[in-house]
Amino acid sequence: MKKLLLLFFIAAPVSAQVTPNFTQGSMQSTTTTTIDIDRTIETEVYGGDYSSWSGTNVTPSGDIADTATTYSVTNAGEQFQLEIVTRGAGLIQESLVTETIEQNTVTTSLSVFSQ
Repeated sequence: MKKLLLLFFIAAPVSAQVTPNFTQGSMQSTTTTTIDIDRTIETEVYGGDYSSWSGTNVTPSGDIADTATTYSVTNAGEQFQLEIVTRGAGLIQESLVTETIEQNTVTTSLSVFSQ
């Protein structure tokens, strides 16, 4: 009989009832987030070789690609203009952009509860 009574106490379900000792309250939470981004953008543009000439009242002696070509005024005494553009193949433009992005976020939440 003692063993049965002991077994009864071991197998008996246990329950508890908790009663809070407050009736109302509130809770406030603040979260601060800081983001710092440093970035660099580097761009390089490559191109082929390029040669051109333009002008008024000017006559070339040969092909503009030839370094021995000379230019002479067609009508002496009149206005003339000559523009020669040459560029070798390779890097023709380079840019570098550096920027810093800073972001601060503050989130505040308030919880109110009552019983």
